[in-house]
This record gives sequence, structure tokens and C-alpha cells, in this order.
Amino acid sequence: MNTRTQQPAPPDTKVSARMWAILAVILAADILDLLDSTITNIAAPTIARDLHGGASLIQWLGAGYALSLGVLLVVGGRLGDRFGKRRLFLIGLAGFTLASIACGLAVDPVTLITARLVQGAFGAMLIPQGFGILTSVFPREQLGRAFSVFGPALGLSGVCGPILAGFLIDADLFGLGWRAMFLINIALGGLAFAAAHRLLPAEDGDRTVTIDVFGAILLAAAMLGTLFGLIDGSANGWTTAPFAALAAGAVSFAMFARRQITATNPLIEPTLFENRGFTSGLILGLVFFAAVSGLLYVLSLFMQNGLGYTPTDAALGLAPLAVGIIIASIAAHQLLATLGRNLILVGLLITLAGTGLLLIEALTAGIGIAPWALAVAILVLGIGMGTCFGTIFVVTIGDIDPSETGSGSGSLSAVQQLANAIGAAAITTVYFHTVGSGEAHALTVSLVFVAAITLVGLGLVRLLPRHAQAEPQH
Repeated sequence: MNTRTQQPAPPDTKVSARMWAILAVILAADILDLLDSTITNIAAPTIARDLHGGASLIQWLGAGYALSLGVLLVVGGRLGDRFGKRRLFLIGLAGFTLASIACGLAVDPVTLITARLVQGAFGAMLIPQGFGILTSVFPREQLGRAFSVFGPALGLSGVCGPILAGFLIDADLFGLGWRAMFLINIALGGLAFAAAHRLLPAEDGDRTVTIDVFGAILLAAAMLGTLFGLIDGSANGWTTAPFAALAAGAVSFAMFARRQITATNPLIEPTLFENRGFTSGLILGLVFFAAVSGLLYVLSLFMQNGLGYTPTDAALGLAPLAVGIIIASIAAHQLLATLGRNLILVGLLITLAGTGLLLIEALTAGIGIAPWALAVAILVLGIGMGTCFGTIFVVTIGDIDPSETGSGSGSLSAVQQLANAIGAAAITTVYFHTVGSGEAHALTVSLVFVAAITLVGLGLVRLLPRHAQAEPQH
């Protein structure tokens, strides 16, 4: 009789072709989101002229998408936990694709902005499901390998997306003009949906998960009031209406903050706000992402309206920014463990240097700025941004309790999107308010505003945790 003890079989750590296919589907969804969040940077002037929307349409095109995405991002994650990540992924992808079609068929500014809001809302259902799906599919030992694909792929999309948008506008395929940017999602979204329906694993979800709907409504009211006030004030003058909207937004935000303390299951764990490092990082993220997202919008406006660039020329003009982001992101990953929060300080100083170079060119050359000089300044700006992207998040959650990491990471992602909305509205408000004195003057004032915001960020770095987590959370 054989009495030897049977050893358990070692866990299967191989990555199958099916796993890679699932990763490709998740990555495709993230790329769709990235493309549709950035294409309006290039297309906004063309769309505004075509639909006779003026400055307010330009501001809402980017802000509206980021607003609904940011407000509902945490809610989307909770919905996936409750009803199943596969189900929410498919609903989000289908809704995102249909909303893209609505954007492409929009006949006036109101229908386009509404479609952008809906597009962002479905994006908020779609995007949070990816991490959970991958962690359930890939062996734990291979998760790092899987997530390492995202940086280069999304970085390449950041370079190629605006260029594709500019090409589609200038090519005017089938007479569609800018509409082709959105209608192309019929093919992209349709293929991704078919693959997701076939490949993603089914799950029941946990019906005990609760969602703070009232908290989400208060946050939406706060952001909507703030954005409407900024955009309406810059477009139609600072009458009673924009000030009332700003006041309503402030009151709603105060109620939201109170709700996070009193609610049984708040959107953000209230204990996080007792952590000085996390709170400082949250504010720094809000400040930094608002500054750079608004600046990108302004640069596109200046290139097309001031320098006379075509959409393709403007996209190529901004390409050095994405190149700088990719290079710096790779370098920052290697330096983060050694430098900790000091790496964020370096990134902010480089961002400030890039802003300064642009400011010097705007003051000395105006609308006669040389393309090579513009490219150098934008490359430096991209290096600064790439050094901070991701680094701010990883350092911010450096000393929070492991049980709070999920809530903390979700909150930071939502803040990034909300900052994109605020920046697109606030800094373009500065630009349009001063453009009457010339495009170069408007760019100069906007750059000074961005530099001032970046300086505020510098003052917050010392309040962050000194080091990142030993094993950064994805």
C-alpha cells in the first residue's frame, strides 16, 4: 500500500490566449474612453463653427464628458460589484457606442452636449469594471505583466488619437467632417462589444452592495452648478444667473461633504479625510489636473484660431506633449521608489518650466511663434506632466490603510476626471474673457493662470507621504 502523502498540484500560472484576448477587450474599452475624452481638444473649434455654438459649446464639449464620467465613476464601480462586472461592462460599452452615434448625428449644440454627458455616464459604467475582470481572470503572479501593457498602449493612443481626429476632420470622409470622429465608434465599439460578449466571464454580483445615490446626486449638482456658472458667465456676461449657479454648486458641495460623514455607505470612506497625506494629494491632484487639462484646450484653440493651423497641424503640434509624457512616465516608474514625493516636486518644476517657455514665446513672438520653439516648450511640458501622472496617485495612497486602498484609488480617479472638467471650463473661461485683446494676449494670461495654479501645487508636496507604497495598487 502506498502511504506517501499526495502533494497538491501547483497553481496554474500560465497565461492563455483567452486571457490575452480578454486583456485586449479591456484595453480597447480604455482606449475608446481616452480617444473620446481627448478628440474634442482638436475638434472643438471646427464643431463650434459648424453648429454655431460659440465659446460655450467649446467649453462644454470637454467639460461635459469629464463631468459625468467623474461624478459617476465610483458609482459605476459599485454597480459592477452589485450586478456583475461583465453585465455592467457590456451595458456601458453598448451605451457608450450609441451615445457616440448620437454625438455624430447631433444637429445643434444642445443635442451634442447632451450626448456627450450620456457618453461620459456610460463610460463611468464601463471603465471601472476592467481591473476587477482582469484580477478574476489572470493568475495573481501575472497581474503585473498584464497591467504593464496599459501604459505603452494608452500612451501610444494619446499620441495617435488627436492625430486621427485631425486627419478625419481634414479628410472630410463622405462629407462627414468632424462627425466621423464619433461615428467611427460604430465599428470600434461594435467589435469590442462582440468580443466582450463572447469572452468575458459571467458572474452574479453581490446584491448586498449598497450605493449612495443621494451622495452622487449632490456631487453632480455641485459640479454642474460650478461648470454652468463658469461657462455661462464667460459666454453671456457675469449676471445674476452664473453667480447663482456658482453659489448653488458651493452649497451642494458642502452638503455632499456632510453626506460623506453621515451616510452609512458613503462614496468616499470618511476616514480617508483624517489622513493629511491623502487629503493633500487629493487637492494636489485636483489642482494639477485642472491646470494641465485646461492648458491643453487653450493650446489647441491658440494653434487653430491664432496660428491658423488645420486640425491635423494642431494635433501634430501637440504630439511632442504625448511623447514627453510617455518618456517621463517610464523614467518615473524607475525613480519613484528612490525619490518618493520629491519626484512629484521635480515634475511640477518641469511643468512650470514648460509653461514658462510657452509664456516667453507668447510674449516675444505672439502669433509669429516658430513651430520648433512651440514643439520644444510642449515637449518640456509633457515631460513634467508625465513625471506627475500616476506618481501623484501612488504617493498619495502611500500611507493609507490597505483596507482603504480601493476607495482611495477610486476617489483619486474620479477627482482626476472632475479636475479635467473644471480645468476645461475655468482656464478656457480666462482665455475667452481676454481674447478680445488678441489670441497671443489670451494665451499669455492663461499661461500666467496655469503657472499660478502650479505654484499652489508646489506648496502641497511637503504634506504628502514621503514614499509610495512598496507595491503600488492598480
